[in-house]
Amino acid sequence: MAMQRSSLGLLAFVLLAFPPIAARAADCSSLAEPKLDWQECTKKNLMLQGSDLEGANLVGTDFSLTDLAGANVKSANLEKATLVRASLEGAHAEGANFAKIEAYRSSFANVAAEGASFAGAELQRANFAGAQLSGASFEKAELGRADFDKAVLTGVKFSFANLSRADLSKATFEGPATFERAFMFLTRIEGLDLSGAAGLEQAQIDLACGDASTKLPAGLSVPSTWPCPAEHD
Repeated sequence: MAMQRSSLGLLAFVLLAFPPIAARAADCSSLAEPKLDWQECTKKNLMLQGSDLEGANLVGTDFSLTDLAGANVKSANLEKATLVRASLEGAHAEGANFAKIEAYRSSFANVAAEGASFAGAELQRANFAGAQLSGASFEKAELGRADFDKAVLTGVKFSFANLSRADLSKATFEGPATFERAFMFLTRIEGLDLSGAAGLEQAQIDLACGDASTKLPAGLSVPSTWPCPAEHD
């Protein structure tokens, strides 16, 4: 019995001295490096251009107003991070997890984010001009007035996303994208070839803004309301 108590005491000492890795607190004072742990740290209004954060744990991190232009966040986990008015221009974000981020008016211009997830993200007025987004997921994302000028959207999933007043008119679709149940009120789709798009229904097209050069999937027709008048912010 005494030996059993001694063993239990030793085990308790070991657990206290060496807590499991998962229980250790994030090191918010550490410098940027691959695979670091900045979970729920405050990194607001910083200049982190070109930082290498590949594979980092950035869950819930606050990057509001922070400049991450040209940074490497490949395969990093930014779920629920705050990126309001932040910049990831030209960043490498292939396979990154941006699910449920808050990123109002943020810039993802020219970002390389093939296969990244923006599921459930708040991306109102975000700038995705020139972004490489093939295979990315925007399912259930809020994309009101987001700009996809010259973005590559091959195979992107917009299922259940809010694309109200988003501008897709100069994006590139080199393969089918999915629009199942997406809300497309005044979504700009002028000149797009959506003939291979999946999940599009006539009700969505009736709400959207296309023109005579917009190509629709078989069975859908051009609304009499097209083209829409130009909008002014």
